[in-house]
Amino acid sequence: MADQRSPGRRLRDLAEGIGALLIFGFFRLLPIRWASGLGGFLARNFGPRLGTSKRADLNLQMAMPELDAAARQRIIRGMWDNLGRVGAEYPHVSKIDIFAPKGRVEVLGVEKILAQRGLERRYIFFSGHFGNWEIALLTCPQAGFETVGVYRAPNNPWFERLINRARRTPRLEMIPKGAAASRRLLSALNRGSQLCILVDQKMNDGIPVPFFGRPAMTAPALARLALRFDCIVVPVRVERLPKVRFRVIADPPIAYERTGDIERDTLALMTKVNEALEGWIRAKPDHWFWLHRRWSD
Repeated sequence: MADQRSPGRRLRDLAEGIGALLIFGFFRLLPIRWASGLGGFLARNFGPRLGTSKRADLNLQMAMPELDAAARQRIIRGMWDNLGRVGAEYPHVSKIDIFAPKGRVEVLGVEKILAQRGLERRYIFFSGHFGNWEIALLTCPQAGFETVGVYRAPNNPWFERLINRARRTPRLEMIPKGAAASRRLLSALNRGSQLCILVDQKMNDGIPVPFFGRPAMTAPALARLALRFDCIVVPVRVERLPKVRFRVIADPPIAYERTGDIERDTLALMTKVNEALEGWIRAKPDHWFWLHRRWSD
């Protein structure tokens, strides 16, 4: 496809890409603990001062109106700390052996999923921008699943290349959202691959699904694929622990019905998906990416 960007935009993207590459290279030179600590320090001290933090505060007011201003600011500061750490950990994350004994990652619930792998059922693992979500993405292929991950491509193509290079790992294929994504996902499920999807971003042409008591436009693809292929739908979240350690939690699969009414069944399943996300976020609100425009203003 021809590049539709203007010459000025291409030059700006290239300059930003070079800057990101230099920052990426700097954090790669540091041990992961130093990189994560520095990224968190910078983000939690400068992020709350940015104008975009007003979006996080507005989202918190809509989602959790019981919080006072001081509590919201503590959450926003913790959110920025987590985001800074995620960014600084990118150069190191694919090197983490998730199932290594006494490693950086504690894994809960995954053994039950692995024990059922011989049942010839397809899986859809879903998560959100919670903790270090890249750990959730890499857990599936490291567990031995042929995995297809779905992502929203950054506006800057150089950022996209850099991030996907950091994610590169055996048994993982990344597919950007877009017109061709549905066909590629169908092909992946037909050949027996499993899907890993982040489901917490707004999709303007999605369906309204309750989320924190308010309708939120939500992508229905997870439910429609699950209903079509009779997939096992597994919620997976990553909690951040002290000293750059993580806890991957695979919750029990979500039960859902296939009544033949595709619209009703889709809404019912996506409602359960959003309920799972909401439970995680209420328990650890500083782990979530509150900067999304998740609800209509």
